[in-house]
Amino acid sequence: MATDEHVKVAIIGSGPAGYTAAVYAARAALSPVMIRGLQPGGQLTITTDVENWPGETSIMGPDLMMKMEEQCRHLGTDIRDDMVTEVDLSRRPFTLKLESGGRVVADSVIIATGAQARWLGIEGETKFRGFGVSACATCDGFFYRGKTVAVVGGGNTAVEEAMFLTNFAEKVYLIHRRDELRADATNQARLFANKKVEPVWNSTVADVIGDEDPLSVTGVRLTGTDGAPDRELAVSGLFIAIGHDPATHLFKGQLDMDEDGYIRTAPDSTATSVAGVFAAGDVKDHLYRQAVTAAGMGCMAALEAERLLGAEETAEPESLAAE
Repeated sequence: MATDEHVKVAIIGSGPAGYTAAVYAARAALSPVMIRGLQPGGQLTITTDVENWPGETSIMGPDLMMKMEEQCRHLGTDIRDDMVTEVDLSRRPFTLKLESGGRVVADSVIIATGAQARWLGIEGETKFRGFGVSACATCDGFFYRGKTVAVVGGGNTAVEEAMFLTNFAEKVYLIHRRDELRADATNQARLFANKKVEPVWNSTVADVIGDEDPLSVTGVRLTGTDGAPDRELAVSGLFIAIGHDPATHLFKGQLDMDEDGYIRTAPDSTATSVAGVFAAGDVKDHLYRQAVTAAGMGCMAALEAERLLGAEETAEPESLAAE
């Protein structure tokens, strides 16, 4: 790839937000270039059954991402398996340095780098991820109808995940390393009033127990803290709810972000604090974190980029406007 290649729209990252942005940008004849990064397709590539994507009763996460990729390529998106190592958003056109050694100079940039769930870092967690271990109750709770599950965490996210799971599960353990939650008072009141939820205080998950064939979770092994005894819980699913980390390190100091590192955007918009730079999906959304909402934001970002570039192309030169 040539150095200082000039493009109208550069999309950093893939997944539902990035692929949808590419579809709309390509249909607008903006010839988008997508730099897919370390995990092409995003988190859905490590998800098993997806049953909440419109038009698909059930589809494997990797298959859904493959369909999105194929659609982008069909419409003419230039998809590159490379990584952006440095960006300069201080002036337009923006400069993206790539791991391969080249540079892309873009009139507009759509950031769709997503966010990664924080994991416990234990061996069984990795082994059973997608087979009983999840970081998204909204995505996977449906699969645990009438079963017993556990949630790890003590903040609002953990409490909300536990409450959501009571719509399906027969029993929900909420495992927390301390003897009180960090969640707000309203969420705690709702949680403690729900008879399906049983808090497990002063405990951490030491390992995940399960079967090999088929690969499935059967329980968790707990280590007590502050004098609590070690024990095992029989559960069919374990949900990790200890937070997410948005992939925004490339943009720190250049874009306005909240205290957790999520990119701030204008109300009802994907426009960031820098004109011509847009953010879509989990990189700016710490509330919903769904494939369908990410796709919607990808659509918005492409349409906003199209309008910005179109307005600039049709604007009169200042010298003519002054006459």
